[in-house]
Amino acid sequence: MGTQRKPKAILHLDMDAFYPSVEVLDNPELKGKPVIVGGGRERGVVSSASYEARRFDVHSAQPMATAMRLCPDGIFLPVRMARYKEVSKAVFEIFRQFTPLVEPLSIDEAFLDVTGSERLLGRPEEIAKKIRQKVFEQTGLTVSAGVAPSKFVAKIASDIEKPDGLTVVPPDGVRNFLDPLPIKKMWGVGKVTQESLARLNIRTFKDLSKVPLKVLEKRLGTHGLKMHALSMGMDDREVVPEHDVKSIGHEQTFLQDVTELEEAKKNLLALTNKVAWRMRRNGIGGKTVTLKVKYSDFFQITRSASLAEPTDDGFEMYSTVCRLLKKTEVGRRPVRLLGVSLSQLKFPGIEDQLSLFVNQVQKRKKLNTALDSLNEKHGDDSVRPGTLFSE
Repeated sequence: MGTQRKPKAILHLDMDAFYPSVEVLDNPELKGKPVIVGGGRERGVVSSASYEARRFDVHSAQPMATAMRLCPDGIFLPVRMARYKEVSKAVFEIFRQFTPLVEPLSIDEAFLDVTGSERLLGRPEEIAKKIRQKVFEQTGLTVSAGVAPSKFVAKIASDIEKPDGLTVVPPDGVRNFLDPLPIKKMWGVGKVTQESLARLNIRTFKDLSKVPLKVLEKRLGTHGLKMHALSMGMDDREVVPEHDVKSIGHEQTFLQDVTELEEAKKNLLALTNKVAWRMRRNGIGGKTVTLKVKYSDFFQITRSASLAEPTDDGFEMYSTVCRLLKKTEVGRRPVRLLGVSLSQLKFPGIEDQLSLFVNQVQKRKKLNTALDSLNEKHGDDSVRPGTLFSE
């Protein structure tokens, strides 16, 4: 008989109302007030809201105009991404002091696998307490944590006692924890799926776990089978460290729909240069360029092309994006969002193949290095291609 594998110890750490909390940190007079961070009134959306604002039903992704109507006395602030990234970096450095297995989900949340850290640092819940304490001591911010044997259960657990909460689900307590939860707590279950499940009298995780697989597959396809497994806490996904990230990109939602092709190209050039700057700053190259387009009716498409060699050069990426643009209706159909990303990434330490155009490549690298040093010193927008300036 083989030995039974030891259950994993997974933490899901989620900063509490991160953007507003940073604003309160920088301006203590905002403490206890409904702080709402997001875009402009016309077409902007809420990025994050303090818990005081959430009492007025203000939530992320909500139109700012709606938030202003629900919470007229709220304090509305613009997104200060550079500052949030600065604080996020400090928080993630704390996470990595406890385990190298840190998988960022966003700027303010991550999975940590601490299975191998128990002998040195104690039980998983003790590790979670130490991390939360250290984050608070060093940044003044609170973080909620879920501890469980899988990513799925840990993420649900971290949301149970927000803000500043800690919920521990032991391996032998997963079903007791999940069974009574409403089905809307499950990833990927929106209103339409909830309605479909309700017609089968499925309202809780326990209800879902009792439904025959054939019934779920007939109604919901393979998604129904995955949901059935998750309802019982079955999730064997690994925590994927940051260096195993699959792509790097930037996107922009426009206040007014972009209707002109040249205007779209200008925006794509700016986005491409931001991606290239991030790639070079992290010493990463990528082979597959992807263009993302969301039209005014919210219909979304992506177009991709692979390069012969990994690149971190904005000019090469932009040339590829322009070729992909021809495979879209940009310029003939109003556009709400544009995005550019690079995947099939190559990280530092992996040898490059020699290019046939060594001199040209070296010249581009020297130019990029000079531009990067200026951007480091004066900010991301200090040096831009001339075509980005309005006449």
